[in-house]
Amino acid sequence: PHSQDNLMTDISADNLAYIIYTSGSTGQPKGISIEHHSLCNLTRAQKQLFDLNLTSRVLQFASISFDASVWEIFMAVTSGATLIMGTAAALMPGDDLKQIIDRNLVTLVTLPPSALSVLPTDELPSLDRIIVAGEACPLDLAHQWSVNRCFFNAYGPSESTVCATVASISEGSENMPIGRPIANTQVYVLDRQMQPVPIGVAGELHIGGDGLARGYLNLPELTRAKFVLNPFSPDSSARLYKTGDLARYLPDGNIEFLGRIDHQVKIRGFRIELGEIEAVLSSHPQIQQAVAIATTDPTGNNRLIAYVVVSEKEHLSTQQLREFLQQQLPAYMVPSAFVILDTLPLTPNGKVDRNALPAPDGDIERTQEYAAPRTPNEEIIAHIFTTVLGVETVGIHDNFFELGGHSLVATQLTSRLKQSF
Repeated sequence: PHSQDNLMTDISADNLAYIIYTSGSTGQPKGISIEHHSLCNLTRAQKQLFDLNLTSRVLQFASISFDASVWEIFMAVTSGATLIMGTAAALMPGDDLKQIIDRNLVTLVTLPPSALSVLPTDELPSLDRIIVAGEACPLDLAHQWSVNRCFFNAYGPSESTVCATVASISEGSENMPIGRPIANTQVYVLDRQMQPVPIGVAGELHIGGDGLARGYLNLPELTRAKFVLNPFSPDSSARLYKTGDLARYLPDGNIEFLGRIDHQVKIRGFRIELGEIEAVLSSHPQIQQAVAIATTDPTGNNRLIAYVVVSEKEHLSTQQLREFLQQQLPAYMVPSAFVILDTLPLTPNGKVDRNALPAPDGDIERTQEYAAPRTPNEEIIAHIFTTVLGVETVGIHDNFFELGGHSLVATQLTSRLKQSF
């Protein structure tokens, strides 16, 4: 017979549960140290918020290298639910992801909005709970997926153990808040003097409570800068995490996310510090200055654009820049467009004026001479390329990624190709 006694262990609530690494503005990743009590607090909140039970079937969509996987794994195993796992190929947004959800009767998924947007809404009958996280979700996408389903918008940095707030979004919701704090979590919207701003006024979002990380591994100065003393708590050791996110409280008590205060962005669910891209670009011997920004392309997706100033009489092609970055950065951090400038526009105080940076030239820099489609099939393929990429012309030798393509747009491309052929 199995023993009914608790396991003997020396682990305490204050011991480390895991360390997760995120991008750093200097090009060096930083490790976030999460303790057991913070993870426990998260899992208890999940079970309550999402009504998890023995019949729930949770998909693990996130890679183990991102803390969204912690959210999925422990959500399932601590509630007795089934955790559905798949290969990277099987989890590709689009038809592949649809099939793994269908075949395994998945009831709950957590997806970035960009991945959710390429799934068919009129199918997937088993799916009754959807959580979007990782980036801002368009309201129309929430309306589309909340019909006859429970739909949640979750928010939280890794420094607060994956999640800090959750909102339940209904079919007729008029806005897309990030909701209210989860259990044992406090959220404040403060001005630069650490004073609360009035309802409806924007300020920096600060998080307190049991979900806060111990800090950054071996980075005491950064830990002190980002995890500050909580002036609103009677506990003198209580802290607040400065998120760098701009938010405001709505009259109904929900919080609305307004964007980043600094230059950290979310692209297809990945948190990216633009400074890391700029640091790698600046290490190129022919590049004098570099700036990276995030913008919205004609198809509605976020994309990265890099602006560079090169040495006198030197010329770099878009392909050379892309290949240089691919050697040092993951694919999702490689900009889809590059603009080479003589000088960067500056503000009166000498800083780069990001608002004055020109839009990328509509002319595509091709590695081969433009060649128009010659057959009906090539015409169809070229038309599909122009539609999903938002460009005017596509030649038969054009490279998908040089035109601004990325993995999620690729799933839309393959889906349209399957429909047409």
